[in-house]
Amino acid sequence: MKAVVGPLAVLLTAVLAGCGAGGGGGKHGTTTTSSGRQGVLVQLQEQNFSGESGNVTLTPMGSKTKVDIEMASFAANAQPAHIHKGTCAKLDPTPAYPLQNVIDGKSVTTVDVPLSTLLKGKYAINMHRSAKQLKVYVACGDITRHSAPTPTDTIGEQDGD
Repeated sequence: MKAVVGPLAVLLTAVLAGCGAGGGGGKHGTTTTSSGRQGVLVQLQEQNFSGESGNVTLTPMGSKTKVDIEMASFAANAQPAHIHKGTCAKLDPTPAYPLQNVIDGKSVTTVDVPLSTLLKGKYAINMHRSAKQLKVYVACGDITRHSAPTPTDTIGEQDGD
């Protein structure tokens, strides 16, 4: 038993250290995409006790941005997603840029705005429960330049830390 407790304590300490920053708007960082382009990672945090969370990779594509949503947990139905002006704490309810619905936890969309514009302003990525329940937000993440965790640093976020 003692042989297991030591490594578990080290792992738990590392996990908890990665959970301290970011507030309600999610964690962010930079990532390198499979095409070798420098992208921005936005972590979608659960809202309204939905149990849904995941990551969004924003990749610059010249005057456009590729938005790749990968949910760790998600609903069985298609879920609308948008880029909104504002932050998760104070979201403009009118979408600035619509995204493809999230189906089976995935969505890929290219939007007509450069990544630099999204990073300069206050924008957030928001998911809704369903097309019929657009007022119910299930996950949100603020788009920022802050350097923070990579996707492997999210252990523990899913169990409420």
